Amino acid sequence: MDFIKRVCYHKIMRKFQKNEIIQGKVVDLTHEGQGVIKVDNFPFFVENALPAEEIKMKVLKVGKNFGFGKVEEWLSQSPDRVQDVNVTYLRTGIADFGHMAYPAQLHFKRQQVVDVLRKNAHKPDFPVLETLGAEQETQYRNKAQVPVRSVNGRTETGFFRKNSHDLVPIHDFYIQSPEIDDLVNQVRESLIRLNIQPYDEQRKRGIVRNIVIRRGHHSGQMMLILVVTKEKFAGLSELVAEYSNKVDSFQLSINTSTGNAIFGSKFKLLSGKDYITDSMLGKDFQISARAFYQVNTAQAEKLYQLAYDFADLKAEDVVIDAYSGIGTIGLGMADKVAQVYGMEIIPEAVENAKTNAALNDITNAHYEVGPAEEVMPKWVQDGIQPDVIFVDPPRKGLDESFIKAATATQARTIIYISCNPATFARDVVRFEEEGYLLEKVQPVDLFPQTKHVETVALLTRKK
Repeated sequence: MDFIKRVCYHKIMRKFQKNEIIQGKVVDLTHEGQGVIKVDNFPFFVENALPAEEIKMKVLKVGKNFGFGKVEEWLSQSPDRVQDVNVTYLRTGIADFGHMAYPAQLHFKRQQVVDVLRKNAHKPDFPVLETLGAEQETQYRNKAQVPVRSVNGRTETGFFRKNSHDLVPIHDFYIQSPEIDDLVNQVRESLIRLNIQPYDEQRKRGIVRNIVIRRGHHSGQMMLILVVTKEKFAGLSELVAEYSNKVDSFQLSINTSTGNAIFGSKFKLLSGKDYITDSMLGKDFQISARAFYQVNTAQAEKLYQLAYDFADLKAEDVVIDAYSGIGTIGLGMADKVAQVYGMEIIPEAVENAKTNAALNDITNAHYEVGPAEEVMPKWVQDGIQPDVIFVDPPRKGLDESFIKAATATQARTIIYISCNPATFARDVVRFEEEGYLLEKVQPVDLFPQTKHVETVALLTRKK
């Protein structure tokens, strides 16, 4: 017994030293794409390591409950490994899974949904469908938000290293449209030529904080937004002259805060219109600087079509589009149903949605400003009885008050589009407590090479 106690005590007190080299086998993968190695049952998270690989790991940092390491040498490699991956994409989070073959990425993302349904929703055997993959695995993003900083005395564009504000210079972003990358590089060189200084976070000085670009996937229209610390600065008129004929919309966003928010509260139009136009599922949409619009248009079209199919829409249906944004989901199905009602807390988005309805000659879609948990009960009192509710919330998921308001309508079907499997699984439990059953779950890969996964789910009211 004393011997066993000594062994257990030794394991508990095992000390790891920084820079120590440890050999081990990767047994798992975190949702952020780091390999997991356990040494004496103590987990280390290792970048660019895949399950079943045998590696030599250098210890980088040791905490109370886990540590971090880096691969020093691969003793064996996974058949799912992508060779010659640019590790910059892994270190910045641009492509967390760039080192993993695409079929393995799809399998991993489905497993994420399976795992959270088991742990958070107590559904160990739910038949989650296979992840719907993308035809275009790289160069798909229609939007870029690129920091501008000084690196070794030179103005650079790139992305921050994970968990830091150290800019890593990048000129090819791998998952962005090449036309966007080209414009970012052009603007950077213009800033250098005109001696327009990048923002310095430490000293709180400089002019340009970010370059934001939106591009219409089908239209090809381009919007360029410079996020700056002041409205007027030397070189601005030269920039306007250079880019007014290159882009369809050129704007400034004036951000004087010291926080991490990209945009400031004030925008100034320099040339063109304050929006670009693109299409999705045959409908045209005006997209403003702040508007939410899925960054992978081709996959978003698959996602929304899948949601419509799950809903089994009927010509006489009344549909609520909660978190309606600029109206992409609701307007996409307006010609399939009797009425569409959408609500959104951002007034500008509601105006966008109304404009987009008129742009497509849609007269049966109605949009209102306000939180869904307040607007829906009012609509019900006014005699509006929804048959189907579509909800596409942010990563934090749904407030309990929204779930109670939605289920109180007694809609026959709720279609839940989620960008966060964990909050989705939590909300499934709440919906079932209110009398709705989870019938079908389909992961969709809107963000190839990254850790993110979208999920479309069908919930139906118990009879």
